Amino acid sequence: MKIKVNEAIWHILMWVIVIFLLIPIVFAISNSFKTISDSMNNAFNLIPKEFTLENYKYVFERLPFFKIVVNTFIIAFVVTAFKLLTSIFAAYSLVFFDFKCKNFIYYLLISTMFIPFTVTMIPNYITISAMGFRDSIIGVILPQLADALGIFLIRQSMRTIPKSLIEYAYLENIRNIKIMRDIVIPLIKPAIVSTGIIFFINSWNEYVWPVLILKSKRNYTLSLALQMFISSEGGTEFTIAMAVSVLTMVVPLCLYIIFQKYIINTFSLSGIKG
Repeated sequence: MKIKVNEAIWHILMWVIVIFLLIPIVFAISNSFKTISDSMNNAFNLIPKEFTLENYKYVFERLPFFKIVVNTFIIAFVVTAFKLLTSIFAAYSLVFFDFKCKNFIYYLLISTMFIPFTVTMIPNYITISAMGFRDSIIGVILPQLADALGIFLIRQSMRTIPKSLIEYAYLENIRNIKIMRDIVIPLIKPAIVSTGIIFFINSWNEYVWPVLILKSKRNYTLSLALQMFISSEGGTEFTIAMAVSVLTMVVPLCLYIIFQKYIINTFSLSGIKG
């Protein structure tokens, strides 16, 4: 009976947390279908009194929305691809190669996760400006080609692979690239998929770095387009901002729902070995 009571308490607590997390999403969706007057007078009513699609129509007709989505997708895709590539190569060398100071290098890489973005922001900005990539999506991409979190997660998954399997491949004179491609990557595919989804969502939602680099509206990402309607210069176009918010969250939300099993399993496996 005591166990059942504890389980009930935890379930109630989880439902309360879920409800609080869903409130902003439901609020945005509801207000995106309201007129501005309805939103201002009844912002917290979930059902619009005057249901309208004008906010979405405005977004698609008045903004270069397709170009903004393409910019966001290109940045998120390229950043994700390079982070995965560098993470896989780094993790493979840290797990299956023996060299001096290997553990020191690994912990040095992991320590970069604890460095605040504000510390590296100014040096990165000066470097990108000197290279001539300011106001360019390349300037957004370049500082994000590697990630210590990816190295950590993929390394932990690779550590579950028996080293005897790799040693047997060495005896057959199989090169490391072929071992990685044909043996290692298929075995850790769930970890690669989930890590890639995390990278993609983070890049898709990123705001601070793009707003420093991108100045032209033709190069804007979705996060910057949203800011156009919630800043002081955007006036009172609150419902349009909610429509952009909904469109911005659709892709990462769908990706997470589809691949949530892989993401949860990857974080669970990351604690198996130190």
